[in-house]
Amino acid sequence: MRKITANDPEIKSVDILVENIQGLRALFPEAMTEEKVDFEVLKQLLGGMVDEREEKYGLNWHGKRRARQLALMPSTGTLRPRPEDSVEWDTTKNLMIEGENLEVLKLLQKSYSNMVKLIYIDPPYNTGKDFVYTDDFRDNIKNYQRLTGQVDDGGRRMTSHTESSGRFHTDWLNMMYPRLKLARNLLREDGVIFVSIDEIEYAKLRFICDEIFGEENHIADFVWYNKRGGGNDAKHVAVEHEYVVFYAKSKTDLNALFVPYAPTYLSRYKEQDETGKYFWDTFKRKSGKQYYAITCPDGTILEQDDLGNPLSWLRSEKRFKEDLISGEARIIKVGEKWSVQFKQRLPEGKKPRTIFLEDSIWKEHSTSRDGNQEMLEMFSRNVFDNPKPVALLNHIISFSLEKDDLVLDFFAGSGTTGHAVMAQNAADGGNRRYILVQLPEPLDPANDNQKIAADFCDRLGKPRNIAELTKERLRRAARKIQSEFPDYMGDLGFRVFTLDSSNIRAWKPDRENLEQTLLDHLEHIKEGRSELDILYELVLKFGLDLCASTETCTIAGKTVYAIGGGVLLACLESSILRDDVEPLALGIIEWHRVLAPVGETICVFRDSAFADDVAKFHLTAILREYGLNNVRSL
Repeated sequence: MRKITANDPEIKSVDILVENIQGLRALFPEAMTEEKVDFEVLKQLLGGMVDEREEKYGLNWHGKRRARQLALMPSTGTLRPRPEDSVEWDTTKNLMIEGENLEVLKLLQKSYSNMVKLIYIDPPYNTGKDFVYTDDFRDNIKNYQRLTGQVDDGGRRMTSHTESSGRFHTDWLNMMYPRLKLARNLLREDGVIFVSIDEIEYAKLRFICDEIFGEENHIADFVWYNKRGGGNDAKHVAVEHEYVVFYAKSKTDLNALFVPYAPTYLSRYKEQDETGKYFWDTFKRKSGKQYYAITCPDGTILEQDDLGNPLSWLRSEKRFKEDLISGEARIIKVGEKWSVQFKQRLPEGKKPRTIFLEDSIWKEHSTSRDGNQEMLEMFSRNVFDNPKPVALLNHIISFSLEKDDLVLDFFAGSGTTGHAVMAQNAADGGNRRYILVQLPEPLDPANDNQKIAADFCDRLGKPRNIAELTKERLRRAARKIQSEFPDYMGDLGFRVFTLDSSNIRAWKPDRENLEQTLLDHLEHIKEGRSELDILYELVLKFGLDLCASTETCTIAGKTVYAIGGGVLLACLESSILRDDVEPLALGIIEWHRVLAPVGETICVFRDSAFADDVAKFHLTAILREYGLNNVRSL
């Protein structure tokens, strides 16, 4: 039975650097010497494909190398479950994670790599206000605990920029780059990402997205008409729009995109045959080069209009004759005149449009003012600044998601993305899931911009932070959707997890008191951590879905958990005596047969629970005798 330690690779997030090296080894084994890359050999193997120019096209800034390293550094943290703060914990498939999103993205790599269909984010716009994403290369978990007031650091809570320093592009780029890098790994091959941004960092965002996703995978930049009226206080030009930048992970794998038709449009297609819906439309065209004469059933020749101009037709003469035979076209008399018509078939859908002000279809999909109004309706006060309207997210979802897809938003803010997913599911019967990540950024009641939100948290009896408002918005949105769709039986809940340091105690000896250090480390699990904390760290670190099914069974007086139908079996009891071993092992074997999981099962026990090494060895031997070979302790 191998013991899991704090230094075990399994208990850390994915080590992307190691995976990259393994990929190189598989492709170019001759370029690897003593676990390192021989770059000179690699360059020879790549021939003329290595760019060694001193001056290269691209975007560089101070800290870019460090930003890359941040994305590669594994996280040793965990996500602790909060059932008491959740809605429908036992049945929901949605996640709301409180935490610093760089660390959370690292922790999600094992469980959700290549699983997310759509990412939407509305990151900080770099306007010079408080900028809380100050990543620490050495230990971002400790940095997160300082930012959220969990540890004392001499008063440092967040980094406030002045109007000028807040606009430093390097700060914003160093924040965005590693997060987008990690986010790409979570996307499916046919996955897409949408990023809301304004003109301050629009150009820089395009540069780093071109680098991370590939310029060839840029699909479009939408222009969203986010303001109406006012603007006369602007110095030069009133800005009434924002951008939504749209990339695919792999454009070649991306399916065709269609915006659903409005009911008023569909009402024209009143007839239907075995091919589908259609209506009869005129075959004549005001412009074109398809000139030829059409002979009507009574011999009338249609070649010129009433003014003597030659008639142009929709299709070639050859195609028209074929359509006439197949029934796709017809010549009928309408009143006293002959009419040539064809079946206008209902297309699969309308292509999404890039958007320009009054011509924009998104003009009808709300503004920031409408987002504020939605907050007022749910909270009776403005607890968020300029939240995105639900209709904007619904529009994105409508042309980029199927009904069972997974959505991720790691700058969740007001929770609009989660609200939109639930609303869309209620409207069309979908089963889309969401993962939201929000930093529990503290709210200061002494700050005029945060006072209303901080006071609202006080009224709820909740900590003063933004993540609490996000969760409350999701609760209220669920109630609103249920009232609008009383027969809807879908998922309106969410599981809450919070970012924290690992439950497994790392070896940190006190050189001046080694005896006490040894006594402290007899228990491998940190004080104050529950069985549920430990269980979900195992779920996360072994790469299982955080919403996977959980079952419990009492075997030999011990509680045993089965996750994902038995892919993970865990007994985290604090005491396993010699007499407990055989009935416990045989009971687990029998339950495993009943569960019949697909693939190898991992069995995990608390290391300190065993009475001695004999009990541990005996349990392991019985389980392995019946095919349960992957037995671990922690």
